[in-house]
Amino acid sequence: MSKVVCVGEVMVELARGSDGRFGLAYGGDTFNTAVYLARAGVDVAYATALGDDTFSSEILALGAAEAVDMSLVPRLRGRVPGLYLITTDDAGERSFNYWRDTAPARTLFEAEGWQQVAAALVDARAVYFSGITLSLYSNQGLGRFLAALEMAGSTTQGRRLQVFDGNFRPRNWGGDLNRARTVFAEALKRSSMALPTFEDEVALWGDASPAATIERMTTYGLTEVVVKNGAAGALVHADGRTVEVPVERAVAPLDTTGAGDSFNAGYLSARLQGAGPEEAARAGHRLAAEVIMHRGAIIPRAIHEGMRPH
Repeated sequence: MSKVVCVGEVMVELARGSDGRFGLAYGGDTFNTAVYLARAGVDVAYATALGDDTFSSEILALGAAEAVDMSLVPRLRGRVPGLYLITTDDAGERSFNYWRDTAPARTLFEAEGWQQVAAALVDARAVYFSGITLSLYSNQGLGRFLAALEMAGSTTQGRRLQVFDGNFRPRNWGGDLNRARTVFAEALKRSSMALPTFEDEVALWGDASPAATIERMTTYGLTEVVVKNGAAGALVHADGRTVEVPVERAVAPLDTTGAGDSFNAGYLSARLQGAGPEEAARAGHRLAAEVIMHRGAIIPRAIHEGMRPH
């Protein structure tokens, strides 16, 4: 039970720069979090499926360079990873276009060797996944993934974390809100910590406030819920208390891509290393504030390392 295993999809990222040209990178919500966790010194592995093309090889090399264990990544012959294109407006808000319907990540729990991935989830110190992760899989794949989470929760007697970031994207669910709600509910039943974004919870559940999100999620048995609310900070429920943790400073974002993913990494890494929930939320705010001042989901390592106290 040494590793955190993050589950999801890594894609080819094309982001438009200030000169109108597109730069090539790689990203995906749970992969971004995995990289930032590794940079914080957390032992982390990533579970997805990739193709046998050059871009897939580069994704594996990127993970290895960031000290993310990529051994839980089967490579499927003749397949290529998904692609997303980012454009940002003058306020730093991003918009996306995706080409991912046939991405190999969608068949992770149906591909040969899926049992190895499921076993790794059962043995992990923590499993981290998102609503985007859930949207990838067929009913069969979802069943296997949720079964692995349930088995882990029933065999480790609370000694591990199962961390869910709602990250609801209506397009990924084909507009089927009922299916999304059903799947999210099943995921919440198997989670111990949730790191939702309030805007997403409004879109899926119609929550009236971050406090309403916490009230709803704790009915599933979660003991720790952190509701991210942009510039308004975060509402943190843990250890039987609910407190507001404001952002430390207001910033004008250049690119908000990866804001929630980096907050989650800052929060989770701090909690795993013994910090209290309020301190962890402040760590999440600090990392997210730095990330949104740079283009792309994963900021250069030199910038990230420069944030650390010396």
